[in-house]
Amino acid sequence: MRFLDEVKIYVSSGAGGDGCVAFRREKYVPEGGPSGGDGGNGGDVIFVTDTSLNTLIDFRYRQHWRAPRGGNGMGKDRNGRYGEHLVVRVPLGTVIRNDADGRVLFDLTQPGRVVVAQGGRGGRGNRHFKSSTHQTPREAEPGQPGEEFWLRLELKLLADVGLVGMPNAGKSSLIARVSAAKAKIADYPFTTLVPNLGMVRVDHETSFVIADIPGLIPGASKGAGLGHTFLRHVERCALLVHLVEPLPSDESKPAKNFQAIEKELRAYAPSLAAKPRLVVLSKGDLLDEEGQKELLKKLKKKANAPVHLISAATGLGLEELIHQLAEKVNHIRREEGEKARRALADAPIRRRSPNNKEEDDDWQEDDYDVETIWVP
Repeated sequence: MRFLDEVKIYVSSGAGGDGCVAFRREKYVPEGGPSGGDGGNGGDVIFVTDTSLNTLIDFRYRQHWRAPRGGNGMGKDRNGRYGEHLVVRVPLGTVIRNDADGRVLFDLTQPGRVVVAQGGRGGRGNRHFKSSTHQTPREAEPGQPGEEFWLRLELKLLADVGLVGMPNAGKSSLIARVSAAKAKIADYPFTTLVPNLGMVRVDHETSFVIADIPGLIPGASKGAGLGHTFLRHVERCALLVHLVEPLPSDESKPAKNFQAIEKELRAYAPSLAAKPRLVVLSKGDLLDEEGQKELLKKLKKKANAPVHLISAATGLGLEELIHQLAEKVNHIRREEGEKARRALADAPIRRRSPNNKEEDDDWQEDDYDVETIWVP
């Protein structure tokens, strides 16, 4: 399946049906009065997260998404049908923006569904306008229009651990060794052109998701190399693993390469600099014992953090690294979960009101499970 993480689409909810002007005409029922039914509400456009999806490729082949309109009211007090809701599946981690101003409407980081465009309210028939002084009303309300706009969808992969580093630093080899991910491996730079996700199983009860982010180079935050096309995926990771190649093919210094990538992460988003991370010296089998010690010492000074030595080819240091990653991920997720629970307990319950109306007794709120709807 082709990877696609940014698309532009057009969504349109259904318009409400028009109210009807009609009068009751029956034998033995003189002056039966108005009997025009109401128009039905238009259908909503609802986005539902689907954990089986990991790309936005479906939107490449269908750019316009329209929900059906509501039916018009009819005589004999018959209301028009409600427009069916249009349900659109998107991957978990999708950010929905208004393309006109770039404003974030929804950030789908949890399973659930959101009403992206709400259908128009149906117009009232002439039976609602009857009064003691106006017994033959010949007016009815037109249906309200639906919402329509262009959206920009951005996918930010949800992973516990993100692998970053220079091209050919050994990220693909590592994810292929510790998970079932089928990453392309070769001895030349930019082997990985799209992010890869893999599940790392530590034991029967512990596992975490690891992401291989395509290689970065100096200037990536400004568009150099693969640019910042895939840097957005790093933002979702709870923990970063910065892989450093000991013997770069361009004969550059490993410690300087480490500093260059860290500088690009800070330039792209200051929040990335604050993320917890582990520094890993990869391809340890290419160095002798003395070379390993010397390079580890240099990296510890630059990173100001413990540095791990591994080899995806021989398995050197992998078991220790995996267990430490699992321990750190569990700790971070527990802290984040506790913060989310406190925020949820303090947040007021918010519900989206009907289109073009503050309150409406006829609005069918039971159509949705309110607890699963994000409100911007």
